[in-house]
Amino acid sequence: MKTIDDLQVSGKRVFVRADLNVPLDGTTITDDGRIRAVLPTIAGLADAGARVIVASHLGRPKGAPDPQFSLAPAAKRLAELLGKGVAFATDTVGESARSTVAGLADGQVALLENLRFNAGETAKDDAERGAFADRLAGLADLYVGDGFGAVHRKHASVFDLPARLPHAAGLLIAAEVEVLKKLTEDVQRPYAVVLGGAKVSDKLGVIDHLLEKADRILIGGGMAYTFLKAQGHEVGTSLLQEDQVPAVQAYLRRAEELGVEFVLPVDVLAAGEFPDLKTKAPANPKAVPADGIPADQQGLDIGPESRKLYAGKLADAATVFWNGPMGVFEHPDYADGTRAVAQALIDSPAFTVVGGGDSAAAVRILGFDENAFGHISTGGGASLEYLEGKTLPGLAALED
Repeated sequence: MKTIDDLQVSGKRVFVRADLNVPLDGTTITDDGRIRAVLPTIAGLADAGARVIVASHLGRPKGAPDPQFSLAPAAKRLAELLGKGVAFATDTVGESARSTVAGLADGQVALLENLRFNAGETAKDDAERGAFADRLAGLADLYVGDGFGAVHRKHASVFDLPARLPHAAGLLIAAEVEVLKKLTEDVQRPYAVVLGGAKVSDKLGVIDHLLEKADRILIGGGMAYTFLKAQGHEVGTSLLQEDQVPAVQAYLRRAEELGVEFVLPVDVLAAGEFPDLKTKAPANPKAVPADGIPADQQGLDIGPESRKLYAGKLADAATVFWNGPMGVFEHPDYADGTRAVAQALIDSPAFTVVGGGDSAAAVRILGFDENAFGHISTGGGASLEYLEGKTLPGLAALED
């Protein structure tokens, strides 16, 4: 896989597929981590004299313009971080895009409007997707893939466009791949994996693959209650995927056969109802044993004994991969489990990887220093699919 160091970019129009899919509150960006992550690539290309054309998706519009998913706030924030103007095209391949790109001088940067405002970006039909890629290719001389959070998607700007232009990986994708190789090739042991989040079905593939790789797997978040149910415990009104119980039981048996340690919560914070995430009103949860959740209550975070247990299981690890919060971290009454795991990673001498998505957001929201971790990924879904051993279309397209 070539990198931007292999490209001659001075005076060239360089299309950078970034991932600027940032969370918005109206038009206010609440977490600019993904913009900052691609900044070195954009700045490096501009400093080398390229005419940089940045493109990204945001949210899930229905293949047509939708003001609530405009990238205009991202253009403003990108300009602030670059310390220079960023021209903004109000369409993707139309008159605004063409005139904006034509107006670029060497070292200048433009951002196109949301790629998903064009149905061709996400089309299942190869011809429709290819036609959109052809129009995007007409804007540029070179292609740089640096939107790691989208490389598991077979989309026009991720998969089809690199085939139409000389291409290379940006600094972010190169770094992400290097880190993921450390989790799959010549792993330093003990290797501990922490998996959380809402649905166990989202993680079954990675669990299946990691049973051959990891020494211990710690489970938290909403998915933990399907595991507890699989062990024969009642979980009250907790989030439960009943149809996944047989699969989870099979994984627990297989883990025992392979000598992989599964660590589940020994206690949880439970309450009668889900907390109000807007007002953050006190929820007054109660710590209860994981095998004693009241019938009318739901678990919403791992409890204090589980926090100690998990910290101990991470203390001697040499490699740790963490994907998914331990509870409803957005509410202060249920943030301590996720906070404890983050702190345990910081305290550990291990090479630590935060696997994107809500975990990365939690690190920032809870106020941790991002530099205290070995690596914070920008792509939760992409990271998981890589660890599952899947071929990621956006990475395959960058291979020579």
